[in-house]
Amino acid sequence: MSTKDVQGIYIMQVASQLTGMHPQTLRKYEREGLLTPSRSKKARLYTEDNITRLREIKHLVNVMGLNMAGVRLALGIRDRILGMKEVLASANHEAESRQRLENLLDDILEILRNAPLQGKVASQDNIFNKK
Repeated sequence: MSTKDVQGIYIMQVASQLTGMHPQTLRKYEREGLLTPSRSKKARLYTEDNITRLREIKHLVNVMGLNMAGVRLALGIRDRILGMKEVLASANHEAESRQRLENLLDDILEILRNAPLQGKVASQDNIFNKK
């Protein structure tokens, strides 16, 4: 294991302090499937990416007022947008990249189709199926 692999690995107590979250909250977010820390025996090990994601979750809950369903939706959209950015950054084969981006956009639309809308203003079909 290189020094780079070891750097930025934190046990739950340290992750809790770095994020300002109670350890039980970290467990809850793991149960909700919002992140998956690695494990060494029974100890949860958090990476820098896990800490960043926890801070994003904290922002979505505390500042934006989202519930767990909203957080899951927002993170799903975020992850797919980041995937699209990676495809664009490595776009060597135009047709292949276009197809991958189209698939990622379809994934985002699928998430939105399955998300409950607030109120009865418009149907999901009218909003998310327009081309």
